[in-house]
Order: sequence, then C-alpha cells, then structure tokens
Amino acid sequence: MKSYIYKIKYQAVLVLLATGLVLQGCEVDNIPDPNNPTVESVLNNATVDDLNNLVVGTEAGMRNFLGTYYDNMGVIGREHYRFSSADPRFTADLLGKGSSVLDNNTFYTTNPWAGRYRVVKNTNILIASVFNTTLITEEQRQGYLGFAKTIKAHQLLLNLTMMWEPGIRLDVDDPDNLGPFVERGAALDSIALLLNEGAAHLAAAGATFPFTLSQGFAGFNNPAGFLQFNRALAARVAVYREEFGEALTFLQGSFLELNTNFNKGVYYVFSASSGDVLNPVFVAPNSSGEIRIAHPSFIADIAPNDDRRSKVLERDEAASLDGLTGRYDVALYKTNTDPIPIIRNEELILIYAEANIRTGNTLEAVRALNIIRQGHGLGPYAGSLSEAALIDEMLEQRRFSLYFEGHRWVDMRRYNKLSELPIDRAGDDVWTTFPKPFIEEAF
Repeated sequence: MKSYIYKIKYQAVLVLLATGLVLQGCEVDNIPDPNNPTVESVLNNATVDDLNNLVVGTEAGMRNFLGTYYDNMGVIGREHYRFSSADPRFTADLLGKGSSVLDNNTFYTTNPWAGRYRVVKNTNILIASVFNTTLITEEQRQGYLGFAKTIKAHQLLLNLTMMWEPGIRLDVDDPDNLGPFVERGAALDSIALLLNEGAAHLAAAGATFPFTLSQGFAGFNNPAGFLQFNRALAARVAVYREEFGEALTFLQGSFLELNTNFNKGVYYVFSASSGDVLNPVFVAPNSSGEIRIAHPSFIADIAPNDDRRSKVLERDEAASLDGLTGRYDVALYKTNTDPIPIIRNEELILIYAEANIRTGNTLEAVRALNIIRQGHGLGPYAGSLSEAALIDEMLEQRRFSLYFEGHRWVDMRRYNKLSELPIDRAGDDVWTTFPKPFIEEAF
C-alpha cells in the first residue's frame, strides 16, 4: 500500500502511516491524495520543500507522549505522584503496589515507545531521501543528515532510558524485516556513534541550514549551533557509558558555560495555536482529579534556602489517593505553553562535575558543584573529598536541579542506588526497567 504524509498545522506536522512498529496490520485503500505527498514521492528526487516538511514534522513529533514519558520516569524515580481519578495504574503499577507489575501492553509502556519510533521513522525517511535527490547542494545534504542523525540518536536514547534491560531496536528501516533487540551497552555505543556521525555531517554543512527550526532551537538553529547541541547530547551519552574522559572532550564542543546561565539550551515548544499542542505536564495549582503531586521527600530533603523549592508549590489542602498523600503540587511550569528542556546548561555543568569526579580531578569537580550550589542560594560544598562523597553530592544536586526532567530514576539506576529511593507503602517496588512492549514479542 502507499503511505501518505499528512500535514497538520504546527507549521506542518507529519504523521507517517507506514510506521511499521506502531501500526501493525493496517489496511488503507490505495486512493491518491493530491493534498498530501506520499512517502514514495519524498524518497524520489525530493525538493527542499519536501525535505523541510520532514524536518518540521520530525521536530513536532518529538513531543508526542512526552507527558507519559515524564510520568513514567518521575513516578518510578519517586519525584512525584501522578494522581488520576480515571486510571489507578499510575499509583499501582508504576509504584509496584502489592502484586502490581509493569504491564507490557498498556499505554504507559507502548505509547512513549511507539512515539519515539515514529520520529525515528521520519529521520530514516529523511536520510534516505537526501541520498536520492539531485535537487539539493552537498552542504544542504550534510545539514539534513546532521539534523536527522542527531534527532534519531536522541529519540533512541529516550526509549533506552525506559527499556534499560530489554534494550532497544536500532535497525527499523524496514518495518517488514526489523533488526534484533540490542542490549544496553551495545545500544549506547551505537547511539554514541550515530551522534558522532551527525557531528561530522554538521561540520560539513556550511553556515546555514536550508530548513527552519522552532524557537526551541533559538541559538542552535544553524550547523554550528546545532553541532553544540549534538555534542551536549554526546556528553550525556558518554557518562551513561562511563566514558568520562570522552564526556569532557564532548563538553568542549557543546554550549557548556561554567556560570549561572543555567537555562540556556534546547527546548520542546508548545502553543495554544490551532493545530498545535500544549505543554502536556502542566497542571494548574490546586487542581483536582488529574494532578501531579511532588513526592514528600522533595520538601523534606531540600534545604530551606534552596531556591529550587520553587519547583513545587504548597496546596491549599493536601491531596490523597490510594494510600498516598502530598501537600505540594509540581509547579515547574507556570503556564500550559511553557517550554520543556531537552538539554540545558545546568545539566552540562553537572555532567562536567561528574566527569571530573570520575577522572580524579577533585578540585575542578568541587568548583562545578559550587557553581550549582551557590547559584541556588547554598553555601560552598564543605563535605568529604572522597569519590563516593562527591558522587553523592553530585547526585543530590542533579536531583534538585533536574527535578521532573526525566533523570532521577536513570541516575540512581546507573549508580546502583535504586534501593535508596523511598518506599511509599509496605510492599511497593522500585522498578529497574520497563518490560519489552508486547507488540515487539511477535518479532
């Protein structure tokens, strides 16, 4: 069957019906659509406009099911509770209540997984298209390839953070002949390689891109700026791989600034415009029914003068559900159009601190940690200079600085500290990984 690319307003969102991993067994009549190009037409001598539609749709698709992803990471990582009057699985399955386990065939597993692979499919089509057209320059080709491989790597990494033990599929070019699941270490190596390939393309892409990115990429919307974004992601992957010397090298090419410009970075953006989407994790203060409550340990553990306390807001009345109670709303976002960070300078400073701790450069690590501490109203670090103590301090600063940004569960897992996360009810579990999605068991 033919696969059509449908354009919706967010300056043109692409929905690719031939996702393979996502829509198994679909039957669509082979009726030409004059208003929407087919995948086949894009793959055959695509114009700049065709390719730019793929770029815009790829960026737009990155936002799909973000709310579910952040709930998954934050609830299991004991950053917040997701109270839902309509769905008890947020407080049962995700927290391991009683005999509850993570379901391999329900929305919190399958939706984020499929959403990321839809974007991967877009990038694969973009990569194939630029190699099969004579209507672009070589510098333009390099720009498209650098964009596509960087975003593909990021999307694969998000799925790997959920599927830590099962691993992920890397080769999904042919939906009828999917590649095997690749275990965590090899998957991280392949993601790192993909980012390095993307960096090489960006370095050869000239001064400007032939496409336009959203305001979320302000300052990073040309090959040089996007290369800094790519190297920032590469530094994140390097610490996941425990390649700490590499992380320091990649940071040199990123947008790292060792100062308090914490929010400089790349963001998902949202708007209330017709056809666009709103920030999926914003909830108004003191809401009821569908709410996100800060885990009580956040307020219990943060210092009184730490300005990161503003990431939560005390409610007029405590909220309770399923044996859980909290007095503070997650208040990281103030409106339903606030951007969500993909990666920002505060994380890079903390990666710099971590890499210096793990390579034995203690004084430089403490300097970086103090930039974070003093930037949030705390005094200089005065604890032990042992590696173990500095790792604990680094993880504590990541906990509060990167709150509700999808890192806490990952950080505690990679340092084998999941047992230190609080248990809310007798019999609750802290999961190490999501199960392989049911739809993948057939392949």
